[in-house]
Amino acid sequence: MYSYIKGTLVELGNDRIVVENHGIGYNIRIPQSILSSLPGTGQEVKIYTYTYIREDAMLLYGFLTKDDLQVFRLLIAVSGIGPKGALAVLSVLSPDDLRFAVLAEDDKAIAKAPGIGKKSAQRLIIELKDKLSLEDAFAWKGETASEEIKAPAAVQTVKQEAVEALVALGYSATEAMKAVNGTEPTEESTVEEVLKAALKQMAFI
Repeated sequence: MYSYIKGTLVELGNDRIVVENHGIGYNIRIPQSILSSLPGTGQEVKIYTYTYIREDAMLLYGFLTKDDLQVFRLLIAVSGIGPKGALAVLSVLSPDDLRFAVLAEDDKAIAKAPGIGKKSAQRLIIELKDKLSLEDAFAWKGETASEEIKAPAAVQTVKQEAVEALVALGYSATEAMKAVNGTEPTEESTVEEVLKAALKQMAFI
């Protein structure tokens, strides 16, 4: 129904916000993970929204980026998750962290979300593994939070080879992906250079 809502942030709670646009206040449920990125009340904000309609209510779910919204749509399509569960997952895992966890089959990381048990996490992995890609996780962020630019193929290849090398060294796939994603290689970077930079990142994970 709404692609996004742009207006004044007038109320801010732990799991919801109110955005006023042309005299109408939109009550929007949000993942707690985006709270620190929101502006203060009284300032303008742009929220990408998903409208969920059921017999007794029409609910709005909001996100700061199109990527967050896209992943939310994927999550609610998983059997037994629903909007509440999807919001819980995105409250503890960023879209990239979720990609890492799914591709690494790390059900423990996903099960940290409130209301998501081990079986639900395993089902989520099974249903999403073919729908999430490492390339999306390794996308370069643009000037705005909602803008993403695909990294050149050479950079993608070097990053993936560095992940494989770290896994071979005994690190978990999730740790390896997070560390490599924290590096900033160029098209001229070698696997060894990315590997060294990733190992430095390990100290902060």
